[in-house]
Amino acid sequence: MARRRIIAGNWKMNMTPTEAKALVETLKPLVNNPDVDVVYCVPAIDIVPVVEAVKGTNVEVGAENFYIEDKGAFTGEISAPMLLDAGVKYVIIGHSERREYFGETDEFLNKKVLKAFASGLTPILCCGESLELRERNAYKEWIGLQIKADLEGVTADQVKSMVIAYEPIWAIGTGKTATADQAQEVCALIRNTIAEMYDTDTAEAVRIQYGGSMNAGNAAELLSKPDIDGGLIGGAALKPDFGQIVNA
Repeated sequence: MARRRIIAGNWKMNMTPTEAKALVETLKPLVNNPDVDVVYCVPAIDIVPVVEAVKGTNVEVGAENFYIEDKGAFTGEISAPMLLDAGVKYVIIGHSERREYFGETDEFLNKKVLKAFASGLTPILCCGESLELRERNAYKEWIGLQIKADLEGVTADQVKSMVIAYEPIWAIGTGKTATADQAQEVCALIRNTIAEMYDTDTAEAVRIQYGGSMNAGNAAELLSKPDIDGGLIGGAALKPDFGQIVNA
């Protein structure tokens, strides 16, 4: 099965609305590739201006976070209906920074995945291991447990439509990158886990990104691997280099 490539930028807590619009204008000609799904996952305050700025382009907009309730007394949160009304298609769920800094558990992330599907948002579900888990060779079991917990109650058809991002925590923002073979090994493990949970067709359909310091220099090698269908890009998504990754 030929899976369509997907390159998503995770802007994190960067870019004012003014800066965001300027970045979109800079990137427009650089990411214009009809063969690749391009997504900007932006801070909540940037969503409306970025949705407006990408109109008429091949770029979709994603959110970096959302809450599981549609409305109510949840000060500071943003809901799925708000995102949808603003023009958002994708939402990142379970990024290591949300897990580590904000205490989001697999049980809570499973609720987010289910809520995203129920609302019509496409999840980009993140999983990955710390350096300590990698060094004691416990990463395979850890990632398998994350996937199984986060996808509890999710149907095969839903899994086929979602995106899973493998992000070795030790390679995020550190300048370190998993080798292409290391990244391929884990992305294949994720696909095999999906096959065990569901079936081969579902495993072959789900798109799996690599999310650990992919950049213009290493993107082509990483994307040449059979189980790596794209990238979840951090710092490089804020630079013209993002266009080179989209076209890698």
